[in-house]
Amino acid sequence: KVLDASTLSYGTRLRWFAICFVAGIVCSILGTALLWLPKGIKLFAVFYTLGNIAALASTCFLMGPLKQLKAMFEPKRLIATVVMLV
Repeated sequence: KVLDASTLSYGTRLRWFAICFVAGIVCSILGTALLWLPKGIKLFAVFYTLGNIAALASTCFLMGPLKQLKAMFEPKRLIATVVMLV
């Protein structure tokens, strides 16, 4: 299945986690650095959003997307999830 992380080997899941996590950090830092340019607010929004998406994708490789979504929408995490998504 495409949505089941267990079909990937542990090494593959770990490798893609690292790639997505590093890409997320780089995009977030780049977005923050571009904030000081003349039209930097738009660039900041784009790169910071891409960074957050990449960081979320990275944990999907470790947990699997369905387990991740279930964990994100648990009652104790619901407010933080909604704020992050908005």
